[in-house]
Parts: sequence; structure tokens; C-alpha cells
Amino acid sequence: MIKHIVMWTLKDEAAGADLAANALKMKELLSALRGLIPVIVDLEVGLDVFAASPACDVILYTAFATRADLDTYQAHPEHQKVVGFVKQVVASRSVVDYEI
Repeated sequence: MIKHIVMWTLKDEAAGADLAANALKMKELLSALRGLIPVIVDLEVGLDVFAASPACDVILYTAFATRADLDTYQAHPEHQKVVGFVKQVVASRSVVDYEI
């Protein structure tokens, strides 16, 4: 099983909206991927991040059966649409992938 965790801090304003609105939109877009990309085993998006170090605004947790499935997810056109929006509103990003 492959776990893929991404943490983002967002810009105060971007894409015509404030941080809170962009965080909600990110959550909606990311959550919708579960039904669009069959290789996703599990997916969660969190906005109420507390005591995180480094601080972040949005966290994505996904699980995949194999590394190949993670690669499929990352290249999938629906994921790439979300990436297009995320790149507009994100100030920084941290990611970790690991296998259990």
C-alpha cells in the first residue's frame, strides 16, 4: 500500500478569492477525484489543521495499492485539472510518499 500525503499553505488572495474560499474549492476539487480516478483506494482532505509544523492550510491524504497506481493518479487528466487550480493559489507545498 502506498500512502501519499500533501500539505499546502495558500496565498492570502489568489484566483479572485481569499484563502478560505480557495481552501474550500481545493477541498471540493480534490475530494471529487475519488469518484473520477479508479486507482484511488482512500482519499481525505482536511482544512482544520491545528498545531502543524510546518503550518499548513490544506492537507491531502491518499492511498494507492501500488506505486504504479500513484503514477497513474498523478498523470490522470482529472488530477491535472486540479493541479492547474492548485498552482494558482498555493504559496508552498510539502509532500511525502511511503509504502507500508
